[in-house]
This record gives sequence, C-alpha cells and structure tokens, in this order.
Amino acid sequence: MKISILIFGSDNFIARLPDQICDANSFNLEVITNLNQAISCIQTTPPDILILQASCDGSLELCHWLKEQTKLSWIYCILLEDRSQLLLDRSKYGRDWELEMTSIALQEGADAYIWQSPTELSSSQNLLLAQLTVALRKAQKYRDLIRTNDLLSAIALADSLTQLSNRRALEWDLPRQIQKARTNGTPLSLIILDVDYFKRVNDTYGHLVGDRLLQLLSNRLRQNLRYQDTPFRYGGEEFVIILSHTSCDEAVVVARRLNRIVSEQPFAINNQLSINLTISLGAACLRIEDDVNGISLLNRADQCLLQAKAAGRNCVMNCENYLSHHTSHLRVASS
Repeated sequence: MKISILIFGSDNFIARLPDQICDANSFNLEVITNLNQAISCIQTTPPDILILQASCDGSLELCHWLKEQTKLSWIYCILLEDRSQLLLDRSKYGRDWELEMTSIALQEGADAYIWQSPTELSSSQNLLLAQLTVALRKAQKYRDLIRTNDLLSAIALADSLTQLSNRRALEWDLPRQIQKARTNGTPLSLIILDVDYFKRVNDTYGHLVGDRLLQLLSNRLRQNLRYQDTPFRYGGEEFVIILSHTSCDEAVVVARRLNRIVSEQPFAINNQLSINLTISLGAACLRIEDDVNGISLLNRADQCLLQAKAAGRNCVMNCENYLSHHTSHLRVASS
C-alpha cells in the first residue's frame, strides 16, 4: 500500500515542490485548499504525511488542530514557510530570528519547518526531500506497529484451542452489539450452550481427546451459523453465540437447529474412534431493562441453560420457558 500525502496549498505552491512528491507511482497524492475539507479528509482517511503552505488561509490553524488530535499524532506534518513578509524579516533579522520562528512553528505542531525562499528554491527542495525521507521512515514504523498490535490483539482475543473468539472478546463485543441494537431498534439474542457429560469424555479417553472433541464441535458450530451470528468460547466446554437481528422466537429456532446438528452425527476423533455428543442450550433476548454490558442478558441465558440441564439435557430452554424436541416427552413424563 502506497504512502499517502495530503497537500494543503495552491497550484503555484505545488509547482514549486520537487517532482518526486508528485509521482503518482510512489505516493497517493491529494490536494486541498479548504480548511474544513482538509480536516474532514484527515478524520475520514488520515494521510501518512501532511505538507502545508504557510501562506494558505487556515494552514497554521490546521497545523495546531492536528497537534491536539491524539489519535492522529503519528501524521508527519511539514510546514513550508512562503509568507513574503516573514521571508523579508528573515533576511533582515538574521539567524537568531529564524531560529525563533522555527521554534514557534514546531511548538504549534509542525514536525518540520522549511523556509521556501524563491532565491533558495533548490536548497529548500533538497531539505524537503530529506524531511520526506524522515516522514517515510516514521510512516513505515507506524504501519509495522499497527500490524504488530493487530496481531497481538487477535491473539489476545482468540481462544488458542478452538480458534473462536474468547471470553475477553465477548466482554468487548457484547456491549457494542447491545448499543448497536438499541440505536438501530433491532432485536438481539444470545445463546449459551454446554457439552453434556463432557467430564466423562476426559475421564474415559483423556484430555487430548477431549480437546480434539472441542475443536471438532467448534468447527461444526461455526460452519452452521448464520453470517450475523458470532460464536465465542466462554470457558471449558461452554460456548456463547451472539445473535444480532434475531428475536426470541428466531433464537429458539437457531438453538434447536444447533442442538440437532450436534447430536445427529458422531464426531470422528480418528479412524478408530468416533464419539456421540449432545449439548444443552439456553437462549435469551435483549430487554429494555438489561444493562449496557450485557451481564443481565448473559445471566438470564445461563439460567435457561441450567433449566435445560435440569430438564434432562440435550434440549433448548429460553427465557419464555420454551423447550426443544424434548418438551412433549417431559410433559408426558410429568403427567
């Protein structure tokens, strides 16, 4: 991906820049002369490098604004001084005055401050290219850092055994999903499921087989979820699935389908061993009184899961006390 440069300046200003900067093969270049448009562009698609014409209206305000944006502090800002009066004063007052003006520009937020005198055009262009090299180095380091952070974040939010998102990811994502559902006025539901009698698997076949079984179960769940469903490994043999744009009745349908998909076909651990598995599921939907972090929603789904286990396992229970295919059987047994 090419380095992006945003130039805030006039056509005459661009004509005085080195040809290398305007090379479309090297950079993605955008030119803006309006302050509000420049701010909007930076906020929407932040450039790697910002080159400002000091005499362009709003350039110093843009420089100062950028300094105050913590999340945009990595953008390398080069301010080219071309204001005629300051260029005259520079010749008049000498080196100390020039250093003072440079200090002020850097304090205002510029990473580099270059005098662009018509009589020193070649020197200023060479200095600009040198600063561009510094900017490119900084931009590359920033991109490397972002890639590293993305990788570390992915590792931190992923369950190493099943490759599903982990509990920490759920605690981060569920509040976002709740806020989005409430903002858009759309339903949101959640399923908690647990493997029935999983301890027997570990006790009978060992923990390595148990781990392999969880991997196979995770794959089967993931392959049979809808695009808007997000699965998480909650802990041990327990999983959570966030169902966006899903009502209570629809959540029960999804839970019943998962219950059937898991139980109808054994899990092949290897050529010699296949294990039959069932799961119990609790489903709950978002209510007005639920807290923003989803703790009450999770708790309600967990209570439904406990009811499903108490009802004999291998079934679905939701907050309105719906049961899966075992409902009729339970009614007969209790009559």
